[in-house]
Amino acid sequence: MRNSVRDLRTSTGMSQAELAAALGVSRQTINSIETGRYDPSLPLAITIARHFHHRVEEIFHVDD
Repeated sequence: MRNSVRDLRTSTGMSQAELAAALGVSRQTINSIETGRYDPSLPLAITIARHFHHRVEEIFHVDD
């Protein structure tokens, strides 16, 4: 699943560590999501979307 977490994070000037702290996850989790090695759970995806004031489907895109 593709996502735009990295673009959103960098556009706000946040580091991976800062975003991780804001979401209550590890920096490694953020890195894994951004590189596509890990698909977040639905609750975490919703938390990420709310953090950036977007809808989940605006951030996470299923590959066809």
